[in-house]
Amino acid sequence: MIKRLLVWRLVILLAVAPALASGAAPPPVEQLVDRTSKQVTAYLDQVSDVTCTEHVEQLKLSPEGKVQYSESGTYNYFVLLQGSNDDLLLSESRLLQSPERKRPKNVSLLLTNGFSTLFLIFHPYYLASYRFEEVSEDTIGERHYIRLHFTSIPGARTPAALAVRGREYPLELTGDAWVDPQTGMIARIQATLAHDLSDVGLRTFNVQVDYVPVRLPAWPREYLFPGSATVEVATLRQHWRNVHQFSDYKSFMVGTDQDIADQNLMKQATPIPNKKDKKKK
Repeated sequence: MIKRLLVWRLVILLAVAPALASGAAPPPVEQLVDRTSKQVTAYLDQVSDVTCTEHVEQLKLSPEGKVQYSESGTYNYFVLLQGSNDDLLLSESRLLQSPERKRPKNVSLLLTNGFSTLFLIFHPYYLASYRFEEVSEDTIGERHYIRLHFTSIPGARTPAALAVRGREYPLELTGDAWVDPQTGMIARIQATLAHDLSDVGLRTFNVQVDYVPVRLPAWPREYLFPGSATVEVATLRQHWRNVHQFSDYKSFMVGTDQDIADQNLMKQATPIPNKKDKKKK
């Protein structure tokens, strides 16, 4: 049975802002995208100072969408980031906190990593790979947002990939981001495939990430961190849904043992190659 692995090498973080004043005109798309990009770049500096608890539920579904098998686990989760506007390198660390369950041999589950960091499409490293346009004004709870539509530019670099039998296929995405028009902070992102990938066995792919306000003791304000990420994938013969829940955010100090762990993680991390890079080799 073919095992498929969805890999998303990205990272976390965003912030809360006041709602759009009643009657205020939204900024032009280019200005809002630039504002969001600057916010993402600024807050990425804090990502390696935060850890949280991640609960992951992996569901194997029938063709009708009914649960055939489920498995869950709780992890201590943090992200390590290196890079700049010209290079970006991410390592995720998950330390299992719950008992490991023995899986039946005939059951294959989907492994999804890093989708909580979907907002990095706005990072300067990936920004030029997407086209943006305003869809409408919208609300989430009592806050007002601008819904921006994004679409991958064919052949440009992408932070997402589908791994099949040891080979990675870049995923070109299209979707919407709910952005605060005054600050550029993101409250929600939804994405799906921009182009058909049935030739490599991927029939459908959908992801939604919602962000929640978090304020740690040393911070003067709240920031938006991932609260949940839902990823649903169907191949020609199988169907899965993974739900990631993030909670209990806290700061942590890096000691000697952590320094060693960080070095090992960085050795294992590799950036996602894009199509243009492959052609140069």
